[in-house]
Amino acid sequence: MVEKKNTQQNITIVDDAPIRKVSEITLLWVFLLPYKWTIVKAMVALIVAAASTLAIPQAIRQIIDLGFTSISIDLINLYFVALLGVAVVLALATFARYYFVTWLGERVVTDIRRAVFNKILTLSPVFFEKNRSGDILSRLNTDTTVIQSVVGSSASVALRNLLTLIGGLIMMLVTNWLLTGYVFLLLPFIVAPLILLGRKVRSLSRTSQDRLADASATANETISAVQTVQSYTQEQFEEKKYKGFVETAFDAAIERTKMRAILTFLIILMVFGAVDLVLWLGARDVIAGNITGGELTAFVIYAVLVAGAMGALSEVYGELQRAAGAAGRCLEIIATEPEIKAPKNPIIFSTPSTGALEFENVTFAYPSRPSEKILENFCLDVKGGETVAIVGPSGAGKTTVFQLLQRFYDPKIGKITIDGVSLSDADPVDVRKHLGVVSQESMIFATSISENIKYGNQDATNEMIEAAANAARADEFIDRLPEGMDTFLGERGTRLSGGQRQRIAIARAVLQNAQILLLDEATSALDSENEKLVQAALEKLMQNKTTLVVAHRLATVQKADRIVVMDHGKIVESGDHEELMRKQGLYAHLADLQFSTP
Repeated sequence: MVEKKNTQQNITIVDDAPIRKVSEITLLWVFLLPYKWTIVKAMVALIVAAASTLAIPQAIRQIIDLGFTSISIDLINLYFVALLGVAVVLALATFARYYFVTWLGERVVTDIRRAVFNKILTLSPVFFEKNRSGDILSRLNTDTTVIQSVVGSSASVALRNLLTLIGGLIMMLVTNWLLTGYVFLLLPFIVAPLILLGRKVRSLSRTSQDRLADASATANETISAVQTVQSYTQEQFEEKKYKGFVETAFDAAIERTKMRAILTFLIILMVFGAVDLVLWLGARDVIAGNITGGELTAFVIYAVLVAGAMGALSEVYGELQRAAGAAGRCLEIIATEPEIKAPKNPIIFSTPSTGALEFENVTFAYPSRPSEKILENFCLDVKGGETVAIVGPSGAGKTTVFQLLQRFYDPKIGKITIDGVSLSDADPVDVRKHLGVVSQESMIFATSISENIKYGNQDATNEMIEAAANAARADEFIDRLPEGMDTFLGERGTRLSGGQRQRIAIARAVLQNAQILLLDEATSALDSENEKLVQAALEKLMQNKTTLVVAHRLATVQKADRIVVMDHGKIVESGDHEELMRKQGLYAHLADLQFSTP
């Protein structure tokens, strides 16, 4: 077993083909199992279609050997009517097979997409530190489409041709065992390339899909930052970078296509070469009177069916290998265990919540930088209803406090409690329901104002949404918009100013009505006019709630009940504004830098 390091994604990939193959088959079977009766129906249709196909050569054999030598025209009519009946059964069975298998493919890929997306929603930030969003989206969309193509089409073709191949070989054996013996002698020369080159096709398919994911990740990142790209006139640089990824993906795809083409060429050449040899031997037997013309005709048709089935399988085999690679990429996400998850028996928070919280000797380092301690022996006790401001230089660990409170990470040492309940003993979802967050860059979704505010409480009525907007002072600009609450905001709220986006985020937090508020640089990016409006909205939101405020602009935190000063992951000072200014410590130094005039 060999471990490889994927430099693009920082994921350790275990190169163990047998285990991976079993896992991929298991993955697909887990999603196929709920629809076992649909699979049974599709299999019955497949078997009937294959049996009908295999019955046609026997009907033709009877027509040639008996019909043309019989004086009775009625017998000939009977044979042709029977042949037409077989064709009707074949058409009906093919219709049923196509419908059931296509439905199954659509259903399974929908379930896989849901499973991948649902798992993504449960994963902690550690996963997203190691994986780019473009690669994740590629697995969610491109890879599942490949699986859909295989389950809904290629798998059906493979099964149909496999049944035709097996049935054809059996019927060849029944028709003439000697000629079939010649075919079996040549069979290893046909199967060997299928196995050897098939492995190469699978490897190249995985490489191609990985490179496409890299291209998708690059495109996603560039499009998200397109204004920055244009501001720095880096269009050509980004174009060149993207070109490198797509060209690499193209080269891998062409190499895969070449291998599949070689595989198909060899199979067709070997199969039809074998058929030609067997036919030559059969023709000599007909001349010698050892077999009849009808028998040889039936054998020829079976041989052609077998040859066609093997040729089709050689093409489908490449698709199946490609699907195995896609299933493996989806499996990597589905099988990922979230770093942060609920314990088996989570403790339920008492209601109503007081909002009291405490950090007890917390030491923490980010998993991506394990040697760098962001918090060390950090202690903080906040009473219910208290407003505490956290200030300090960049890198002091202020935002990390918020991330630990939301249980995006768990501390290495120490514990964090809300209302006396340790966060590690509670369900992360339950923890986050107690927290309302307004950050510097509040996320605005590409939908209406109403839907964006409603994100804080999906059960809210229109009256509740309007009340939240009024409390956040957002009604001031909403009323001026032609469509009011139904105004579409565009991706990331591009149709709004920074202050307007912040007020929408505050309205969302008002609607959530959490007992603990986390305000992370909520006004630092705003101009003076917008800052006053947003600050007024925040003060209304903070009433009767426990509030933690992270801010660089000290003017915004002077009204806090307590100011905590952090430096290098520790609290170095604590008190109100006047006390801290008298101490002439770090806070006074920061205040002098901000408030002093030339």
